[in-house]
Amino acid sequence: MNTIQKSWGTLYETDMLILGTGASGIGAALKAAEKGCEALMIGKGTLESSGSLGGGNDHFMAVLDTDEPYDDKEAFINFYMKSAYGYKREQLAQWHDAFKPCLAVLDEVGTEFKPKEGGGRFRSVGFGQPGAWWLHIVNGRTIKRNLAKKVRKLPGIHVLDDIVITRLFAKDCHIAGCMGFNVLTGETVAVSCKVAVNCLGWHAQRAGNNSTGNPFNCWFTPFTTGSYFSLAYEVGAAVVNADISGRTTMLPKGWGAPGMNGINNMGGHELNALGDRFMGKYDPMWENGKRRNQIMGTEQEQLEGYGPPFYMDMRHLNKEDVHHLQYVLMPADKETYLDYCAARGIDFHTTPLEVEIGEIALSGMLLADERMETTVKGLFAGCNFTSFSGAMCGGYVAANHAADDVKTAEQGGLDDAVITAHKAKDMAPLENASTTGLNYMEFEGPIRQVMDYYAGFRRNMPGMELALKRLELISAYKDKVKAKNLHDLMRLREGFDLLELCKIHLGACLQRKETGRGMYKLSDYPKLDPSLDKGLAVRNKNGSPSYFWIEKTA
Repeated sequence: MNTIQKSWGTLYETDMLILGTGASGIGAALKAAEKGCEALMIGKGTLESSGSLGGGNDHFMAVLDTDEPYDDKEAFINFYMKSAYGYKREQLAQWHDAFKPCLAVLDEVGTEFKPKEGGGRFRSVGFGQPGAWWLHIVNGRTIKRNLAKKVRKLPGIHVLDDIVITRLFAKDCHIAGCMGFNVLTGETVAVSCKVAVNCLGWHAQRAGNNSTGNPFNCWFTPFTTGSYFSLAYEVGAAVVNADISGRTTMLPKGWGAPGMNGINNMGGHELNALGDRFMGKYDPMWENGKRRNQIMGTEQEQLEGYGPPFYMDMRHLNKEDVHHLQYVLMPADKETYLDYCAARGIDFHTTPLEVEIGEIALSGMLLADERMETTVKGLFAGCNFTSFSGAMCGGYVAANHAADDVKTAEQGGLDDAVITAHKAKDMAPLENASTTGLNYMEFEGPIRQVMDYYAGFRRNMPGMELALKRLELISAYKDKVKAKNLHDLMRLREGFDLLELCKIHLGACLQRKETGRGMYKLSDYPKLDPSLDKGLAVRNKNGSPSYFWIEKTA
């Protein structure tokens, strides 16, 4: 890797650029090193704690090809081909093939999995899947730190911590590199590359509020705000499923935390205010069905007056399972879970956990071919698969193909004048610190207000059209913001990315005139339209969105 000092900052030249240092970035680095490819990882946090995995995790999904029902590649591929658009069978097959090598690395760094009685790994069923694919992790809070130790020792792998990426560069629709600034020192950095793997996180929070009113007290990571989509979209990558991939979960009342998969697949029962277990009306697998059905089912119960309150009841579970759920799985997902339970006097053995519907998070995928290459040549999608497993394996798969292309690709080459001009724009809010401009909270807060009011679980086309106009009005204030320090400057950048993803989401939702595939209901199009059993993609063409449908493949 070459390092060159410039008048505007520091330029790095590398073969493979890994955008993001979370679980997906880890997977990409592992495969790059395995193939002897030089790579530079760059992320706005520290490798040891960045990304969703930095906060811990309690499950890793893996099909292990045992003799158990549905524990094979074909069942896995068929499930995802039926439940999502934009995937190709070859992509899912590669995800499957990455399970074992990624698990081997997790074992190597000391990850502890709950053992199965009689031998092997304990697994459970989740999210409406046909088989027990979810491995339970015991010491999930330490995974990222342990993986980081390994990655920092990998030959040819370099890491740049604390760099927020502000834009990507492409030449002739081929990735050329990126630029950003150090959130601790303010130094501008740029990276020129031959290929890049986008690992910036597929699940964007802070697009809406939960009952706490604190956008950082959310059920997933608050630091993933859509740059995976917005930065790639800006240079020509197509985004698919932005209209139907928004998702949420049930939260402990008044406190943002993940963990509902563990509660559901361990056998928890959801009760309404009357004490009735009701999820069988909305999914044949009851609470262990699809996440969308649990959310929309609970929302329907609330609309009909059967709640709030709602509860998750674990009192019927045996003592060992309840202890495993409350004291092993839950704290692995969020460090303060037991503090919350203690403050509320909640013991899963004796006390139902009051829950509520959380905020909507936005997502989607980057449209990619069998090799995980996006519509921008040389830019590979590392975050198109779901969960910890999907992130780590997705980065691993994408980097495999990116490394092959390094042999024939040319160094991107970046223009000093362009970087200097963009640096001025990036740093401008610091110059406005003493003005009456908007700070990051004043800029980002209205985005959530618009989304909560016009784009919640119940919505309509006129409302979303008005929401899009309101977001365009907020966009007009991007040049009228201020930052008193580098932390504020980073937060503004997150707000810019979030704003663009919200616009992409609403624009796509306006094309899908039906109810039933996204986690929302349209009053003006309340029924499922069989002719829309396909994916919707959007691409930036000359600054405007261009939409096209992706037919569902067999």
